[in-house]
Amino acid sequence: MSLFAGNALRAAVRPVASGSTTSLARAAAFSTTATARLATPTSDDVGASGKAQKLKTFKIYRWNPDKPAEKPRLQSYTLDLNQTGPMVLDALIKIKNEVDPSLTFRRSCREGICGSCAMNIDGVNTLACLCRIDREKESKIYPLPHMYVVKDLVPDLTQFYKQYRSIEPFLKSKNPPAQGEHLQSPEERRRLDGLYECILCACCSTSCPSYWWNQDEYLGPAVLMQAYRWMADSRDDFTEERKTKLENTFSLYACRTIMNCTRTCPKSLNPAKAIATIKKEMSTGAPAKATDRPIMPAQ
Repeated sequence: MSLFAGNALRAAVRPVASGSTTSLARAAAFSTTATARLATPTSDDVGASGKAQKLKTFKIYRWNPDKPAEKPRLQSYTLDLNQTGPMVLDALIKIKNEVDPSLTFRRSCREGICGSCAMNIDGVNTLACLCRIDREKESKIYPLPHMYVVKDLVPDLTQFYKQYRSIEPFLKSKNPPAQGEHLQSPEERRRLDGLYECILCACCSTSCPSYWWNQDEYLGPAVLMQAYRWMADSRDDFTEERKTKLENTFSLYACRTIMNCTRTCPKSLNPAKAIATIKKEMSTGAPAKATDRPIMPAQ
């Protein structure tokens, strides 16, 4: 017990003179502090916050590779939303910390920047940290679809990152500046808007039926969008070489313009537009100047 708490307790229980209303008031005040109230038992329909409980059920995909004989299943967890943050990731963290520590999922920034917590929530690929909890009905949470599962909500993204590496996602210049930075004009820089914001969460690629069917050869929306990001960069001198790598049946042309990628992107980017622009440049040639390229529209 701290010195402050010990002094307060002694003051509260010290005998008081008859008629000493001040000391009695102090003792009454001590007995109704926040700590005392938190220790008071509550009824079954009232949570620790004092509000009526708002219960919600989350059905979460579970699979443990250490128990291969057990089939994947949906496991139900019920939480009081009055004791949970507003986002699905808040609920998952609460379940792992307070209910079932064996639940496995990826997460990092909690701000929609890292892409770690990508998963399928109520049938939509999105980021758990940006997805608000639907307070009216139960939710079903799965890993990203059509991917091998490492455990529970963790997909195996090995192939996805191999494809990303294959496009050489870095600046390649034949004539770098002798000194100083490699500069761009504001208009040249604008051509990267709507492209560089991609966080490689794989929500778009794993929502694409063409990627489901041909992910061993088709690069998918996320990787193709990043390929165009470097083609559109005025400082990059290897646009033609980058296009040559895509000149085959599957890498680019397996795209069927289904548009799932654009609909599901949690960052409101437009991968379908980037893919269409690459196809156009493959047939008509690249613009003479970087500023002649289109600006990628947001959704």
